[in-house]
Amino acid sequence: MPAQAESRIDRSPSAGCGEAAVPGTSETRTIVSGGVTRSYLLHVPADYRQDEPTPVVLSFHGHSRTSAYQEELSGFSATGAIAVYPQGLVGTDGETAWQGAPYSAAADDVLFTGDLLDRLERDFCVDRARIYAAGKSNGGGFTGVLACRMSDRIAAFAPVSGAFYPQGGECEPERAAPVLDFHGTDDQTIPYPGNPEKGLPPIPEWLAGWADRNDCDDAPIVRDEGNGVQVSKWIGCDRGSNVVHYRIEGLGHDWPSTRPNPDSDQPSVVDATPIIMRFFAEHRLR
Repeated sequence: MPAQAESRIDRSPSAGCGEAAVPGTSETRTIVSGGVTRSYLLHVPADYRQDEPTPVVLSFHGHSRTSAYQEELSGFSATGAIAVYPQGLVGTDGETAWQGAPYSAAADDVLFTGDLLDRLERDFCVDRARIYAAGKSNGGGFTGVLACRMSDRIAAFAPVSGAFYPQGGECEPERAAPVLDFHGTDDQTIPYPGNPEKGLPPIPEWLAGWADRNDCDDAPIVRDEGNGVQVSKWIGCDRGSNVVHYRIEGLGHDWPSTRPNPDSDQPSVVDATPIIMRFFAEHRLR
């Protein structure tokens, strides 16, 4: 990693340390970014302490969804992190979306994410070394965009059923970015083998791209966990920025959960959220 990139990592407590907050609550807030008023759903954990730096998890909803839907779906509000669910703007098809998709609005969502983090660091006691991003579908694709554009500020990334359109642009991260990915083999919306007509890559190809950027070993370690779950892990990566993939046989375009959730009444064989939180806990900016 270039020396100048490392020097920009700020490990000091954020300005919001010492400011009062109401723990255990979720509320919608707004911020102006790029001249546009944007909104986000914010949950402060029940055990939040104003003098203790706390991790932040950004969770991005899918195409046509809302921040409230994403809170219920991903469940990060039940963790010890400050959970933030940004709201996408209405795109060209009349549905909400994020930058990087062919149907998204003409907005700079990367700028919005940076402005949002600035606000969170001002208002709360944020651990700047432990800021993370996850997302579902188009929100998962945008999580991939953030890995390409904001790896100097976000420590690790977890797309679920991600839509990795070419409109996301070139990917030149400033540092190796730890990536944890989930995708079902029966996903009819974002097919596991890809969709050439839409420019969607095969999921293994997208993963190999990250393994190459992170300077990982050429081939992953693959283990079969049973029940149709196969885990691939690329190791030997720069600064421990491993790439991990959960391939789930028969899973559709869903956020994996062992209980029914807004995506599906049919439980999956794994719970994505606790796996994501364990992965995040292993990575911090350094």
